[in-house]
Amino acid sequence: MAAELGEKTERYETLLAEALEAAEIAPPEGTPLHEAALEHREMASSYLADGRHFRTQDDPVNALAAFSYGHGWLDAGARIGLFEVPEGHLFTNE
Repeated sequence: MAAELGEKTERYETLLAEALEAAEIAPPEGTPLHEAALEHREMASSYLADGRHFRTQDDPVNALAAFSYGHGWLDAGARIGLFEVPEGHLFTNE
């Protein structure tokens, strides 16, 4: 079970890092939606950093939770149009 948790934590860290790189802010600068996109990206980035910190502390449960929450921020932003994202495994697509 510990090996499965470790593998899943690593997979979600990679997923979040790749999703952060792939997500392009969609709304024009200076608009409230652009600001919302920046906030979503900041939250996702902060959760990525938190998850990495938890991994260094040998706390895979909280690391996995942080990576999952971070991806949730990005995925929600993509679904409401804050980000343009590629087709594929990084985001849920309708």
